[in-house]
Amino acid sequence: GGQFKGAEVCQTEQDKGLAFLQMLDAEQRAKAIVGDAKGPTNNIGEAFRDNQVLDYMGIRGDALTAPQQEKLLELIGVYVGHMAEGHAKVKLADVKKHMDSTYFGWLGGTGKESVFYYRIQSPVILIEFDHQRPIALARSRVPTRQHIHTVIRTPNGNDYGKDLLRQHYRQHHR
Repeated sequence: GGQFKGAEVCQTEQDKGLAFLQMLDAEQRAKAIVGDAKGPTNNIGEAFRDNQVLDYMGIRGDALTAPQQEKLLELIGVYVGHMAEGHAKVKLADVKKHMDSTYFGWLGGTGKESVFYYRIQSPVILIEFDHQRPIALARSRVPTRQHIHTVIRTPNGNDYGKDLLRQHYRQHHR
């Protein structure tokens, strides 16, 4: 019961991610899918992993058609849309400049009820979506659609607005 009974979160991110993968042709999908087996937890860029360097995975944006790039931009827009409108516009414009070097990688099933992980990564954005195991509820090692984590970060410096120049001066110029 309760006031939030029936509430669901991250369904748009889940459904649009799966829809994007399914719009790829067989050759593109083979590049995007990096593995069939989904682990209990696949997110790499969660808390306390500031400015982490990750290898790119999946299909590169310049291997997508223009309509596919638009759909990928729409998916990114779901995440960026949680920002204040002005910030979102600036971020999306930056993302758009790097579409050819934006990667979409997938791990896990591809069916309507599958559990999966996907990552969208470019020089200016890192997005992760991950169906995870229900740690607090039942010590299962099997990921579920009822436990979702998402991450949106800025790779290559300035993650969380960190002032890297100030950090450098404090550490190396005392």
